[in-house]
Amino acid sequence: MHTFRRSVSGRARRSAVTATALAVVGLGVTPTATATTDAAPAGLTTQALSRTPSSPDKAPGDLYLFQYTYRGHLKIGGGNFTLGDKVYIVVKYNTDKLRYHSTVIAKSNPPVPGGAAYLETNITAPCAPGNNGYAQAYDHGTGTWSPRLPVAICQRID
Repeated sequence: MHTFRRSVSGRARRSAVTATALAVVGLGVTPTATATTDAAPAGLTTQALSRTPSSPDKAPGDLYLFQYTYRGHLKIGGGNFTLGDKVYIVVKYNTDKLRYHSTVIAKSNPPVPGGAAYLETNITAPCAPGNNGYAQAYDHGTGTWSPRLPVAICQRID
């Protein structure tokens, strides 16, 4: 029986994603508490947006998002969500026009604090440089929005 050494390249990829997530957190972007009618899930009100987080399943710290490409599509991930609760993720152009949205359940992922949320969009990636949109997530468990994450939304120009 042979023993194989663990590849260092796997660590490098994880480090890159972690560094991206930390860079997003370090941007100092303040979350916004505004919702437009095309982006808000049913029943989401201004009153719900102002609730104070108080869930015991919530990790300490602010919600955060990061992006990466998977199977040729833009994928959004994030952490510090309420474990087992719904997370509404939206991708919009900078003009606030909705491009993609979906709801996922925050699950446990050991390297990610709190609940982790991942969403594969139907948006082609990677794109040419330049961010013409943003992603944002709403944690139903705490009633809070994540900071906006600048993203590039590919567009056909023919």
